Amino acid sequence: MISKFKLVLLVVLIFAVSIVPVFSTVAQADSDILGQVLKTFGIGVIVDRFAGPINDFINTLTLNRGLEVKEQTKVVPIVTVGSNSYAGAVQVSGPAESVKQVEAVAQLEGEFKDGAFRIRALIPINTTNPIDFKNLDRIEGVGVTALVDINI
Repeated sequence: MISKFKLVLLVVLIFAVSIVPVFSTVAQADSDILGQVLKTFGIGVIVDRFAGPINDFINTLTLNRGLEVKEQTKVVPIVTVGSNSYAGAVQVSGPAESVKQVEAVAQLEGEFKDGAFRIRALIPINTTNPIDFKNLDRIEGVGVTALVDINI
């Protein structure tokens, strides 16, 4: 029997495959953007649907190793803002009231010392749209405790 996760992933991929040919006359640059949007949307749906079970799995994984998080935890989307844009998920932890406010984590990328160091700042924020800087607030007291890679 197919798992719910694989079923959702299959539906998203079928949707992506059926929509892309409709836009096949669009210029290559536009199709790259469309592909990125579809991939990001699909990952967002997966993260939204499986946030609870992923969070429970991470908590069990760390508990079994004697490294459990003793505060509130939650899985939210992560969006990279910098030279490229990606989407995925992270687990955040902190005081319950602060964790409730976190809607996503913004990842800012930069290079230091002419590329000798690649820096990624992970910032818990109150919105899933990190481009909207006017309405973006950093949620203090919350940290990232796990990164979630999604195989697509």
